[in-house]
Amino acid sequence: MSAIRLLVLAAVRQHGRAHGYQVRNDLEYWGAHEWSNAKPGSIYHALKQLAKQGALLAHETAPSTAGGPPRTEYELTDAGREEYFRLLRTALTSYDQQMDVLSAGLGCMVDLPRAEVVGLLRERVRAIAAWRNEVTENYVPEDGPEQLGHIGEIMNYWVHSADAGATWTEGLITRIEGGAYAFAGEGEPFVGVLAEGQENPYATGIPDEGDRH
Repeated sequence: MSAIRLLVLAAVRQHGRAHGYQVRNDLEYWGAHEWSNAKPGSIYHALKQLAKQGALLAHETAPSTAGGPPRTEYELTDAGREEYFRLLRTALTSYDQQMDVLSAGLGCMVDLPRAEVVGLLRERVRAIAAWRNEVTENYVPEDGPEQLGHIGEIMNYWVHSADAGATWTEGLITRIEGGAYAFAGEGEPFVGVLAEGQENPYATGIPDEGDRH
């Protein structure tokens, strides 16, 4: 799974309707260009692909009164909403994804009900435990990695990663169950996107051909 699809759908969803440069600006505001593959080319490609696949509806707009070029604005379709929540649930449960996928899921988790997020995270813990059990069928952590030569360091790393991932996830579950954050159905939804024309203090300022469309 690629984080870029989830991030792009999240930004468009929060705006309701947004053009590509707004989406790029939002992802840079979130710092996603630092911890994911959310670079301009990837963002604009994802928007076009999602529209082609029916997840986004593209609207051609008139040129701006200031003389700027017309832009294509996007909004989620019903299929796009389904895809967004599918990707979000996958990001929260899959233990074997890149860190950017989990990061994107954490940034969007409040769009789901609190109880569902807890359930998804518990599923993540179970998946981590099952994976750890598979590793330790042929590797005994207590005997140290040297038992398998330097290759044992691979399994040693896997076990430590599994333990750290499970501990962190359990901590997050505890915080959520304790009332942290506001989830879907608990008041006004979280808004983390920039308003039209709002200055982005984290923008890279590097122009891209796609910015004009």
